[in-house]
Amino acid sequence: MNPTAPAPAAPPVPAISPNKPIAVAQNGPVLHVELPDDTLGAAVLDELIALLDDLHERPDIRILVLSSMGDDFCLGADRLEYQDALAADPTGATTRRIADKAHRLCQALENTHAVTVARLHGKVVGAGLALAAYCDLRAGSDTCRFRMPEVGVGLAPAWGGGMGRLISEVGVARIRELMLTCEVFDADTAHRLGLLHKVAPLDRLDDTIAAWTRPLTRRSPEALVLTKRMLTGYAKAARTADIALLDSHLLTAQLTAHRSRD
Repeated sequence: MNPTAPAPAAPPVPAISPNKPIAVAQNGPVLHVELPDDTLGAAVLDELIALLDDLHERPDIRILVLSSMGDDFCLGADRLEYQDALAADPTGATTRRIADKAHRLCQALENTHAVTVARLHGKVVGAGLALAAYCDLRAGSDTCRFRMPEVGVGLAPAWGGGMGRLISEVGVARIRELMLTCEVFDADTAHRLGLLHKVAPLDRLDDTIAAWTRPLTRRSPEALVLTKRMLTGYAKAARTADIALLDSHLLTAQLTAHRSRD
């Protein structure tokens, strides 16, 4: 054995009950968070919001890696949940509260002190793409497929302020095309657009993520936090007409209108 070779990294230690809808494991200053389902329901949103709120008291956590347990990263928001909420409360107030959680989650993800990394594989659709866009760094497998399908199902893309974030990250011209046409696009296209910073074969994706996290853990914590907050501030300055707070109202109004026509 080479005595100068670095010791292998310890496996992540589970840090949350298996009864929770998300799975969390900590490996030193890196927190690994896995989505459990294909869609983003209220229970998952609540858990992610609570986790990010708790990070305010966890300066030891410097990097958060967001991934998924399933075959796909995320197939979007749980539209059945919206329909059930409207059936139980036709005023739309319950649906609006669920949709508001998306905005709270995305704001918490953008503003957390930890550097956030999205590990993407399979399909990344709708709200799943918006969620990934709010991460600081994004790496995807070369088999990723992306789509913004909302217009195709009769809805405007109003989830978590994702439209403003995507425009800020990619540019209005390309996002306009992809949102209006609902076109499926691959990992190489996402990389050219800037939605993905890195593309790798699925069996090398963890190595690609580690190539970011290893040097990040050696950086000055204060410099990382300050740099992230400066970048966030400049990005928000470019969104001076941000109407993300209206997303839940827009979505609820559209879903209510759809239901009244059925």
